[in-house]
Amino acid sequence: MGECHYLYGNAHVSKEMVVVARLLDLAGIGRERLCVRWVSAAEGQIFADYVRAYSEQVAQLGPFDPDRFARPLAAMETALLSPRLRWLMGMEIPLTRDGNVYGEPVDQDRYGQLLATISEDEYHGALILEVLKEGPQSVREMAFKTGLAVHRVSILLGELERRHQAAFQAFDGTTPRFVSIAA
Repeated sequence: MGECHYLYGNAHVSKEMVVVARLLDLAGIGRERLCVRWVSAAEGQIFADYVRAYSEQVAQLGPFDPDRFARPLAAMETALLSPRLRWLMGMEIPLTRDGNVYGEPVDQDRYGQLLATISEDEYHGALILEVLKEGPQSVREMAFKTGLAVHRVSILLGELERRHQAAFQAFDGTTPRFVSIAA
């Protein structure tokens, strides 16, 4: 039965599961902890074999500590609920079949790249917002706490400011500090 390798490009896997797998990787949790199988009710033994194989796989990964991943899990949830990512997931067929605003169809590979890029942007932005919940932060502090490069934090912070989710609060000496204004 093996692992759930089909999640890496099988046409029968929903784009939502591909996004969740990507976010699990970004969060450091790993897509190996996610498995979705389509099994008929008449395939009891096949289902039992899948469950046994997946249980062994998860046992090899070791226990999952949700407290250790509280910030990444919260960022994943925020990313999955973001209007930008939800809009793109809902536009797969219109974009790939009917085309963009210019009537040019977006090929499936390009759509997949867009979905991966926007998933990453939304997750990283949500991770910054999670850090900002702790109080005013400098760009360097946010970079340290998220593991993102200072330049990346700066770019994403600009986007969060444009969306009215974060704002400059004050200078601490010569260091600007930012706060979350997200609801």
